[in-house]
Amino acid sequence: MNFATPYESYVYAYPHKTAYRPLPERPELRGLWAGRPKDALSLYLHIPFCEVRCGFCNLFTRIGAPEGLTTAYLDALERQAKAVRGALGEAEPVRFAAAAFGGGTPTFLTASELERLCDIAEKAAGADLRAAPLSVEASPATATADRLAVLADRGTTRLSLGVQSFVADEARSAVRPQKRAEVEAALSRIRDAAIPVLNIDLIYGIDGQTEESWRYSLDAALAWRPEELYLYPLYVRPLTGLGRRPADASSAGWDEQRLRLYRAGRDHLLAAGYEQVSMRMFRRTGAPEEGADDYACQTDGMIGLGCGARSYTAELHYSFDYAVDMRQIRTIVDDYVRRPEADFARAEHGRWIDAREARRRHLLQSLLQACGMPVSEYRERFGSGPWEDFPAELAAFAERGWLVDDAELLRLTPEGLAHSDAAGPALFSADVRATMAAYERK
Repeated sequence: MNFATPYESYVYAYPHKTAYRPLPERPELRGLWAGRPKDALSLYLHIPFCEVRCGFCNLFTRIGAPEGLTTAYLDALERQAKAVRGALGEAEPVRFAAAAFGGGTPTFLTASELERLCDIAEKAAGADLRAAPLSVEASPATATADRLAVLADRGTTRLSLGVQSFVADEARSAVRPQKRAEVEAALSRIRDAAIPVLNIDLIYGIDGQTEESWRYSLDAALAWRPEELYLYPLYVRPLTGLGRRPADASSAGWDEQRLRLYRAGRDHLLAAGYEQVSMRMFRRTGAPEEGADDYACQTDGMIGLGCGARSYTAELHYSFDYAVDMRQIRTIVDDYVRRPEADFARAEHGRWIDAREARRRHLLQSLLQACGMPVSEYRERFGSGPWEDFPAELAAFAERGWLVDDAELLRLTPEGLAHSDAAGPALFSADVRATMAAYERK
């Protein structure tokens, strides 16, 4: 098992989209969802637009939108929502227990377009946004008072603001052009909007970042007493802005820097009264839990709407085509907005999930949470124990001191959590690894 780096990959979903392939049979959604529990689904609406693309970003997003494109995109999103809601049927109760708007930057949309986005979620998809936690991602430049007023009025319970660094030189180094005053003004507007949970995203491992400058950003964020903080290690991915720069530092030295800054940030937040939820997520003690944790849809019920969204049933994970290159993304977006409603009634790209992969996914996403996974919960769901199913992987973790010695709760040690981005990929199946390796980046 290869543990050459503690930062092999951020596992936010398993399998990753690079393991998806075109589905020749193009199965009908109605058949995929027939007979499935649909009374506690998650709903995700994807908006693929940003005002600027950060140097580290490899998400499915395009810069700006020509005249009329956001309207055309919302039209297509409404057609898809209607097609999917029709495919869910009426035979079993349909209820959304959580919702999220992501991207891209959902607040790239104007206030009136955000109103329409909420209408699509409610009237076309059938979600009650005021009855379920609703999380929305934003950037400082787009977190305007009129947009925030719409989101607050429509039931948003969590607003996640991508700041990354309060130090101007670091923001420029990460190709994240923003001024500290603009960030502070956006945070003030968010607090004025009275959205219950504010999350601030910060990044460590930026070129030139020191423990002192890292603490400066942490303290600047803590001054707003955010209910949540996400601390992300910087990754440099192919086809991104930073990925096109020549490497000028050793991987080992960068790994050491990121681990050092992670530990400093973790300890600083714990001392400030925050609880660690995962390697990345920290929640202020006593703060409301108004959004999804690092993993969601553990029971395989996810409806994704939009050209970059994915959906989960117990047997199939599916989405549209995936790309990072800006030209390829524009092509996929343009194709999406031209689709008739009937085209949204089938799954086109995805990966079938067998019983073995379902076990692996459950273990992976549970183990990467600081609270761990009750062994009885796993055994009740799958009829076997995690040590029976994954002896080699868990033994390797235990040998490195990454597992707490507890027969009833499978949980990572603090050092295991620090190495989540190595432990997660180590749990990938050989087949998924091979499929991801064969993916042709575009």
